[in-house]
Amino acid sequence: QVQLVESGGGLVQAGGSPRLSCLASGLTFSNYAMGWFRQAPGKEREFVAAISWTGGNTYYTDSVKGRFTISRENAKNTVYLHMNSLKPDDTAVYSCAARLGAVEPGNSAALYAYWGQGTQVTVSS
Repeated sequence: QVQLVESGGGLVQAGGSPRLSCLASGLTFSNYAMGWFRQAPGKEREFVAAISWTGGNTYYTDSVKGRFTISRENAKNTVYLHMNSLKPDDTAVYSCAARLGAVEPGNSAALYAYWGQGTQVTVSS
C-alpha cells in the first residue's frame, strides 16, 4: 500500500522559512517524479513545484520561483519543499504527490497517481 505522509507545516510568521517533508512508502521511490501542490480556502488546488525521479530537473509555479526549493533524498524516500520569504498568500494545505516514471513531472494534478493527506501551512502577517 502506497503512503505519502507530509510533515513540517504549522503557523509561521511572514518571512519565515519552514521546510516541508514527504515520506513515501510502499513504492520504489526512485522511480517516481514527485510534486507539491497546495489548496487555499475557497480556491482550487494549484501546482507548486515538482522534481524528476533523478532529482536533476525541477519546476516551479511562477509565484514561488526564487522563494521555494524542491529537493529529494531517494535513500530516505523523502521529498522536501524548502520555503523562504513566506507571505500570507502562501497559506494553504500543502500536499505531496507521486507520478510513476516521468522524466518531465508535469504540473497537472491529474498526472499524479498517489497523494498525501496534506499539511497545513498558515502564514501570519
